Amino acid sequence: MRISIKWLFGTLLLAQVPVAWSLGEDGLVLDGLSPEESGIAIFREADRRESGYQDLTVDLQMTLRNSRGAQSQRKLRIRQLEVPADGDKLLVIFDTPKPIRGTALLSYAHKVEPDDQWLYLPAAKRVKKITSRNKSGPFLSSEFAYEDLALQVVEKYSYRLLETEWVNGEEFVIVERVPVDEYSGYARQVVTLDVAELRIHHISYYDRRNNLLKTLEVDGYRKYANRYWKAQRMLMTNHQTGKSTELTWQNYAFATGLEDVRDFSTNSLRRSR
Repeated sequence: MRISIKWLFGTLLLAQVPVAWSLGEDGLVLDGLSPEESGIAIFREADRRESGYQDLTVDLQMTLRNSRGAQSQRKLRIRQLEVPADGDKLLVIFDTPKPIRGTALLSYAHKVEPDDQWLYLPAAKRVKKITSRNKSGPFLSSEFAYEDLALQVVEKYSYRLLETEWVNGEEFVIVERVPVDEYSGYARQVVTLDVAELRIHHISYYDRRNNLLKTLEVDGYRKYANRYWKAQRMLMTNHQTGKSTELTWQNYAFATGLEDVRDFSTNSLRRSR
């Protein structure tokens, strides 16, 4: 028996019934679990499948569009380091346009404690710590908040499986997750993943008043190293302002030899050009 949902006066009512759903003989089994247990089991399994890469690098193009359709572009690079005992580390470096070249964001994700983030501004030649209260703000005028760019640690949310649905012959699960961080800019997020590979395809973000704020569309998945599914495109649309930010990902590389202290310290931010 599957979970069913109803909308009544704008409020989601969830039938509290066990889930009868499994993913392969050696994969995820949700039989008899509650919606909350099922939700966290799905994200733990998705995280397990993405683990083991050691480190990765990838190039991105960022396209910003305002409410009138005018756009500007930026090029950036990402470096990511797996930290098995804690959350992973992430470094974002801007190469263009020239006025912000060398700007870099360093994030240390943590499983329990608040994440640490630092921003390096080459014009000011200083590293600025991003406080927890400011992580809901926009990152360099994009529609991605600082907290969106932090790596998504499973323990940072509570979960609830809402429903399953079929689209064009493919089955998806829809899971609500609620940030544990009291300073998050979101009341909740509704995430759509495909059952076959547990890849995220869509996220709806609701602001602190529980109004729809943004949606993220993710597509163009490709498989790397015969294991890791990575998206080629992400589109974040702000429905309250009409603005959007599109990310195009390319040139993924895994296990490149990145090192913790050398490549992911606050001192490394100044050498990120």
